[in-house]
Amino acid sequence: MLQMRRDMILLSNYATLLPLVTMHHFLIIVPDSSVLFEAAGIIDILSQAKAVLTSSDKEAVYSCEIASCDSHHIVRGRSGMAILADRCLADLSPESQYDTLLVTSRGLGSEQQDMVVDWLHQAAANAKRIISICGGAFLLAKAGLLDGRKATTHWQMLDKLQQEFPAVQVQRGPIYVQDGPVWTSAGVTAGFDLILAIIEQDCGTSIARQVAQKFVMYLRRPGGQLQFSEAITPSRKGNGLVSDLESWIVADLTRDLSVEALACRAAMSPRNFSRVFTREAGMSPARFVEEQRLALARLMLEQSAENLDVIAQKTGLGNGLNLRRVFERRLQLTPTEYRQRFGSVNLA
Repeated sequence: MLQMRRDMILLSNYATLLPLVTMHHFLIIVPDSSVLFEAAGIIDILSQAKAVLTSSDKEAVYSCEIASCDSHHIVRGRSGMAILADRCLADLSPESQYDTLLVTSRGLGSEQQDMVVDWLHQAAANAKRIISICGGAFLLAKAGLLDGRKATTHWQMLDKLQQEFPAVQVQRGPIYVQDGPVWTSAGVTAGFDLILAIIEQDCGTSIARQVAQKFVMYLRRPGGQLQFSEAITPSRKGNGLVSDLESWIVADLTRDLSVEALACRAAMSPRNFSRVFTREAGMSPARFVEEQRLALARLMLEQSAENLDVIAQKTGLGNGLNLRRVFERRLQLTPTEYRQRFGSVNLA
């Protein structure tokens, strides 16, 4: 009931944010050890949107403030660089009305994290929109703002987010996710895509496109707005039937790796084998085999000049048509498009 009431307040407030409002203020919370160009880039993009709107005689105007977690207003980034914040979070009342609250990172110190979480927990009901970039999703989750919601974060932290906050509906593909008034994004530059989407929602496609063109950005990235994780699945730790079988699968992806063939090797019935494998590996045998074949195909596209039929044969995917189907279904890219984006320049 409390969650439903909070959602209704958030959505009600968000509904009052009509396109081309007079002023829309972003409070950007930047904990220490953040990637500072997240905040700087977001401010620059919003500043450009303001310039485009002004030149077009539109009324919508964005403004931004950076809030630090320390009274000295200095935020030291992960690189060692520092920026001077406009405000200190402790000096801001969570009871005030906020247009957009944005958290760029979860930071490193537990004291800062707890401070941000407590403040967000109180301020959320008074905000029209709440955003996290990259690891900032952990602070929203800890504040209870992602319970029952779809959300994402950087691909390296997706499992951790799901393990620590099982009430969150973690989305593993998109570079950003909107669930009502709450937006979350994957790592760093995905936050720029998210901000462009917000500008488009607030001000229309034409304004967002002009901002994207100014910064030589895609209004919408090719590839289905997916984030791309490392190509090779890390080796599983531990011993046992499933772990040994996984190693055997990866050793030669061109052999018969059907459920029946794998079950025979494990001396189990196909039904029982599928149940045991899925429990131990966290995915079905067919999904695991396809993951490994796709991973190897991605690596070959990145690091070799082999043609698509050869890559398909060497990865057990059979032919170029099957290779293309797997890529389009799993990555929303063709193999050729993937190679163009991620292939080595030395192969060009």
